[in-house]
Amino acid sequence: MFNHLPPVTRTLIIINVVMFLAQQVLWDVLVAYFALWTLGSGSLLGGLPGFEVWQIVSYAFLHGSLTHLFFNMFGLYMFGSELERVFGARRYMHLYFAAVISAALAQLVFAGVGSAAPYPTMGASGGVFGLLLAFGLYFPRRTIVLLIPPIPMPAWLFVTLYGALELVLGVTGTQAGVAHFAHLGGMLGAWLTILYWRSGPPARRR
Repeated sequence: MFNHLPPVTRTLIIINVVMFLAQQVLWDVLVAYFALWTLGSGSLLGGLPGFEVWQIVSYAFLHGSLTHLFFNMFGLYMFGSELERVFGARRYMHLYFAAVISAALAQLVFAGVGSAAPYPTMGASGGVFGLLLAFGLYFPRRTIVLLIPPIPMPAWLFVTLYGALELVLGVTGTQAGVAHFAHLGGMLGAWLTILYWRSGPPARRR
């Protein structure tokens, strides 16, 4: 089954799994340099670099636990495979990394609010949430079945409810340790990318 995945989705899953295995040996180093740290955190981390620009991409290849990795890779498999076949490899990569970067930017804006201590953000969730939004736009009537509880619903409804839930949880801060605004940022980045594709580049002035 894995061999039948389209190439970009398959490659992303492999890289994430390899990086997670590397974290088991080099956890402190990889998190210190490649997780997404809050702006201005370097001076508070005792000699560690804090935020670096490459982290707006590299954080998406690190995960905090096996469960974290599993659910993100399951989402990448579920939604990414279908979208890559629709968009093709190049556009699909643009969509995914636009979501990853916009999720990082959203996290940088909202991170640290009400918290004095800098903390790292990691995981492919921002990219996966971007793919989820794209899936809901292109396959709105496709049925999605939740894992827990196993409730079937159309993709458009699933995306709408999930996005609303992320907004509520982010605003209220009722689920600590989860980057809800990064998830919403990933959805926004995917939506803006698709909007650009549909509207086309701006016309050149003569």
